[in-house]
Amino acid sequence: MKIAIQGVQGSFHHKVAQEFFGADVAVVECMSFPRLVDALVEGEVQDAVMAIENSIAGAILPNYALLDKHDLHIEGEFYLDIQHQLMALPGQGIEDIKEVWSHPMAILQCREFFRNYPDIKLVEDTDTAGVAREIQEKQLQGIAAIASTAAASIYKLEIIRASIQTINENATRFFILNKDKKQVEGVIDKASLRFSADHKRGSLAAILNVLSDCKMNLTKIQSMPIIEKPWKYAFFVDVTFEKIESFNKAVQLLEIMANDFKVLGAYKNRKQ
Repeated sequence: MKIAIQGVQGSFHHKVAQEFFGADVAVVECMSFPRLVDALVEGEVQDAVMAIENSIAGAILPNYALLDKHDLHIEGEFYLDIQHQLMALPGQGIEDIKEVWSHPMAILQCREFFRNYPDIKLVEDTDTAGVAREIQEKQLQGIAAIASTAAASIYKLEIIRASIQTINENATRFFILNKDKKQVEGVIDKASLRFSADHKRGSLAAILNVLSDCKMNLTKIQSMPIIEKPWKYAFFVDVTFEKIESFNKAVQLLEIMANDFKVLGAYKNRKQ
């Protein structure tokens, strides 16, 4: 069994794959989310790990678009505590660093730290751990990476500053994806839904009332433009529930009331 991850070994995606599937899981490294989706759709892998939102930086809208476009199925979720470490080749201090490379989301989550170091240039790259690997392979002096503790260990870099994210409690939510509507065994008490509503007063409120009447707890709602329909929006909704029968009833009603309705996945709620 192979799992697609965004980035390389030592990345946060790799950590989630190990936590969800086991420490020895075989991974296919993908340097972009579209490449990750292609690996899944084309059957190169059986499952994929995809970041979907961060507690500091918010939702990753392009990934919602990829989910929707390719009709991917969510079989689970995982919340990972994100601790960003500043690392470089051994023997250097922060006064030696001229540039810091990392993924744009990592830089965004750590930007406040670098206000104290205005001479350091922040450079966006495709992957946190990938940058750490490149620094080691090319023996880049004066260049630091923002990455995980695992990346520092794998690529033999020294942590200059620990936990540099702006807010200490920094978590990223990941989806575990497949294309075959496979579900994990066990308790199912959360679901992700996608729909659009008629462009008239009260249409969205009516749908949300149905969810409430069916004892669904709305934990997230995210709107996204429908590209082929200017000024119309799709809504991505997460709900939690106690009884699967209540969820099934809500689905039956929304199939009638909502436009382009689909269940993206039903799975175990991992945020307690």
